[in-house]
Amino acid sequence: MTMLFVRQKAKVEVLEKNEQKYIEDFKEKESFLKKEALISAKEELHQEKMEFDENVRQQKQEFSKIKSELSKQKDEIESRAQAVVDKEVEISKKEDELEKKEDYLAETIARQITELERVAQMSREEAKATLLTQLKDELAAEQVQLIRENEIKIKETAEEKSREILSQTMQKCAIEQVIETSVSVVSLPSDEMKGRIIGREGRNIRTLETLTGVDLIIDDTPEAVVLSSFDPVRREIAKLTIEKLIQDGRIHPVRIEEVYEKSVKEIENKIKQEGERAAVDLGIMNLNKELSKTLGRLYYRTSYGQNVLKHSIEVGQIAGMLAAELGSDVKSAKRAGLLHDIGKAVDQEQEGTHVQLGAELARRYGEKELIVHAIEAHHDDVPANTLTDALVKIADTISAGRPGARRDTLEIYIKRLKKLEEIANSYEGIKQSFAVSAGREVRVVVQPTVFDDVASAKLARDIAKRIEDELEYPGQIRVTVVREARVTEIAK
Repeated sequence: MTMLFVRQKAKVEVLEKNEQKYIEDFKEKESFLKKEALISAKEELHQEKMEFDENVRQQKQEFSKIKSELSKQKDEIESRAQAVVDKEVEISKKEDELEKKEDYLAETIARQITELERVAQMSREEAKATLLTQLKDELAAEQVQLIRENEIKIKETAEEKSREILSQTMQKCAIEQVIETSVSVVSLPSDEMKGRIIGREGRNIRTLETLTGVDLIIDDTPEAVVLSSFDPVRREIAKLTIEKLIQDGRIHPVRIEEVYEKSVKEIENKIKQEGERAAVDLGIMNLNKELSKTLGRLYYRTSYGQNVLKHSIEVGQIAGMLAAELGSDVKSAKRAGLLHDIGKAVDQEQEGTHVQLGAELARRYGEKELIVHAIEAHHDDVPANTLTDALVKIADTISAGRPGARRDTLEIYIKRLKKLEEIANSYEGIKQSFAVSAGREVRVVVQPTVFDDVASAKLARDIAKRIEDELEYPGQIRVTVVREARVTEIAK
């Protein structure tokens, strides 16, 4: 036991010595690391101090430079301020001189006016009024004379050429005119067919009217049924449906629905074909399919009795030929002419004018802004500022205004003639007025003692302006003022 205790004690002593040695080594390393860290920190601090001093030195240099520049700018500003002060002094002197001169001129003018009033025996206001009256009369006469001279010169140079171009264009273009109304008539093989169309308790006619949206008028007209609707497409579908039912012989609600669906498809195909044919006739190959289909609907649309699709084709042809004569873009003119009235295909179903709807359709289906603007400008909704706009307007007027192209109802026609004569007779000094040439001209006979040549020219212009503002009409209306003075003397 004693030996074991001695050995363990010896081991403990050895461990204590090793532990003491480790502690001393650790303290030495710790002291060494602290010294190295302190040296490193001092070196970093010294480096940062040097960098800071360098930055301070550079900033001082920049500040010195800025201060020098500011000093120069201050000197320049002071120099300019002094120049401005000198200029103000000079201007003030000139103002004083001008005021003295104005006072002198005012005194001189006052003396001259007083002397002129004494010599002319008229006051200043009386002289001014007399002079203004004379100038007004002279200027009015010169104005009318200049207008007449310019009109004569313009007509001499432009009328002959424009007449030649338009006449050649119209001779080249001949489109048949189709006159239609808001009713269609279906011929029947016999009057017995009327009862079959009406059906038991009217079920057949109710089915037809409900499906087609067209009024069927069955009266005493022999062997005929009248279809009434302002929608020409619906009217055509109803007509085709009834004709097929008459041929088939089976007329009952179920059969009516079957035939109606077939008729709708046939009319849709017809519309598509007509739109494509119109584009092909004018050499337009890249027209949008939906736009072409909408164009085909114009085949069943009329305006003043004129078929709108035929009219559009004619406008496209005329615009293209005019563009060729003038060296302009023929394709754009034809395209704009063909599409100018496309809004009439939807104006019975949507809100807005046919111009607004047409421009919206063309823009929606990718037409160029040049074509869209020509559609908007053909009725002056926007200013016509391109040659294509002007060509479409001219072609539209030619197509609508040439004899036989359009017709008005008798009531509208008579109202327009009366209104023309009322406008002419509303002026004082008018003896008689006549609307002649089917309302294309107004002849106004004036009293020669009331109107001279200058006043007659002004009267014609005033009447024409009122007609433009107050009436709607196709083509143009000529205003002719007749002033005749007769002097008779008898030789004895």
